Amino acid sequence: MTLQSSVWLCALLCLSRGGNFPSQCIEENVTVNFPRSAFVSNGTSEQGDGVETVLYQALHGIAALFENDLPTEWDEMKLRDFENIVGTQLEISKCGAGRKPGSEGSDLDASARTATLRTYFERLATVLQEKNFSFCAWEIVRNQLLQTLLFILEHNSDSLLW
Repeated sequence: MTLQSSVWLCALLCLSRGGNFPSQCIEENVTVNFPRSAFVSNGTSEQGDGVETVLYQALHGIAALFENDLPTEWDEMKLRDFENIVGTQLEISKCGAGRKPGSEGSDLDASARTATLRTYFERLATVLQEKNFSFCAWEIVRNQLLQTLLFILEHNSDSLLW
């Protein structure tokens, strides 16, 4: 198992440590559809590069969400560990993929993927804002990010071998 895969798994474990979706938040729950198509590749090197760019963008989007008012009900140490793992993976990915946010160059495929993913993270940020960064808003985001990370791990393990 590569370091990157280990870090992704740690991030997934840290994020999932919150347990099941809280019953007091069920009525507030909203679905934000995850853009699976942004992570699909036919195996060509060009599309593989696009997927790597989107993986980096996903890390960047996750990090950006956690710059907002965080829930006081979450375990502070686990939250800090999660943020550190995402930040470390972001640095490793930037070095390995040689990309920075928004530097997709002429790759139209990567540009379209990035735009789709950006919309997804904007919608998650909107959920937080509309619900005033409440505990339930953060639980909705945590649940969505858990599904995102699971999908990435399941469908893009080859791209995690930077």
